[in-house]
Amino acid sequence: MSQAPSDAPDPTARAAERAPLDPPPLIVDGVEINRWDREVLLEARRGGVSALHATCAVWEDARETLRALAAWRRRFAEHADLITPVRGADDIQRAHDEGRTGVLLGFQNTSPFEDDIELVATFRQLDVLCAQLTYNVQNLVGGSCFEPTDSGLTRFGEAVVAEMNRVGMLIDCSHVGEWTTRDAIEASRDPIAVTHANPRWFCDSPRNKTGETLKALAMRGGVVGCTLYPLFIGGPQVSRATYCRMIADLVDEIGVDHVAIGTDLTRGHPDEDLAWLRDGRWRRPDPEQRLSWPTWPAWFASAEDFPNLAEGLLDTGLHEAEARQILGENWLRLLGQVVGP
Repeated sequence: MSQAPSDAPDPTARAAERAPLDPPPLIVDGVEINRWDREVLLEARRGGVSALHATCAVWEDARETLRALAAWRRRFAEHADLITPVRGADDIQRAHDEGRTGVLLGFQNTSPFEDDIELVATFRQLDVLCAQLTYNVQNLVGGSCFEPTDSGLTRFGEAVVAEMNRVGMLIDCSHVGEWTTRDAIEASRDPIAVTHANPRWFCDSPRNKTGETLKALAMRGGVVGCTLYPLFIGGPQVSRATYCRMIADLVDEIGVDHVAIGTDLTRGHPDEDLAWLRDGRWRRPDPEQRLSWPTWPAWFASAEDFPNLAEGLLDTGLHEAEARQILGENWLRLLGQVVGP
């Protein structure tokens, strides 16, 4: 893991005095991809999570995705004491005020759109508010961060971006290649998101974003959700202070309005789910390879640990108002702008 440049601004130079986060902050998690049982939902409530973006499709086609959305309808009914659907930005504030967790449904791939532009509006009418353009391989829309050559946004990709703008669906470029991400930033009328990635200067992985791309994102009003997934922070040994210092340095680099949290929590999944989430159907599993989920940092193992993260942000010297923006208010503002109230 590479650290921030030595000449990066020192966030401890900020005002020393800070008030505690009281009343409790509005917390929005940019993405989670859990197995959604009641215990996982309770973890979100215990962590004070006001809203989270739940992945309901990765490799699924349109028909399979409809089943996933139907499962969420049942889940909302069965756990109405804990969660409530997010159909617009106002629902997040309402969930926070009611002491429930709002759930925003989204995709980590455009595979549910198949090759049919009409399906973008169809899924938006079914309350899907966010879609990532590509996942781990090239698709009809553009290039993945793991492809040896990034194609950039395709003609179909340009049409998808325009249609997502038209219907009010947030564009996510977390797993998307650098060139395709930059194309999407330029092509989109609205600001876009990177819901779960970190700066590459912090952890050198193709899944993280270069400083140039994050600056371009911010210049167009977008938001990056800094992830806690162990492979993209440098491993479970990374301390809370190191991670939160990265966030403070990124604030100094691109502005506090453009930095948020997107944990990419994977709670409740057995190891056999990992092969599907990484590779879907495009590659056969290697029988010699035993995949297992990475160990998370002890200071952030579930959504219950959001208060610990909030404390870490304050310990870097960030002001309370800045910490509140990072923990949730920036996502709320972006969703209000793109998705609507």
